[in-house]
Amino acid sequence: MIDTSAYPLLRKILKPSDLHGLTHKQLHQVAQEVRQAILDNVSKTGGHFASNLGTVELTVALYATYSTPPDIVCWDTGHQAYPHKMLSGRLDQFDTLRKYRGISGFLRRSE
Repeated sequence: MIDTSAYPLLRKILKPSDLHGLTHKQLHQVAQEVRQAILDNVSKTGGHFASNLGTVELTVALYATYSTPPDIVCWDTGHQAYPHKMLSGRLDQFDTLRKYRGISGFLRRSE
């Protein structure tokens, strides 16, 4: 399991709606922590950096604005979904990314 203490605000986000009501400054901090968590973990587990780093602010903005569910966000590729995985309660498992019995490197409905 990942040590989530390096991500003090992000570790409190267990579902996208947890972003509702955060200040602009807090949303910016969440985005910074997501970006850092991607860098910290993908450098060890392997995976896609650029496409995921490019969707951090987009994902934070979507989830801070919309209510998922019932609103639907459709990602066109799993290579952009690491921020989604972190913002939906899987930060503590992120070090298992792309490992046997770990979280998937792509979007998987069963997760």
